[in-house]
Amino acid sequence: MSSRLLSIEDLSEHLGVPVNTLYKWRGKGYGPAGRRVGKYVRYRPEDVDAWVEAQGVA
Repeated sequence: MSSRLLSIEDLSEHLGVPVNTLYKWRGKGYGPAGRRVGKYVRYRPEDVDAWVEAQGVA
């Protein structure tokens, strides 16, 4: 994965999870750590990778 910040749509495609599910996860404090960039939420690829590893998913 590249080092650019991921949008929620990018994350959805990468994980194969619907965008609405990602918003629900975020509201519940679940899922990869997201950061606010202005009015947008962005995800660092290394945070996503670490979260996936913690889930035990290959």
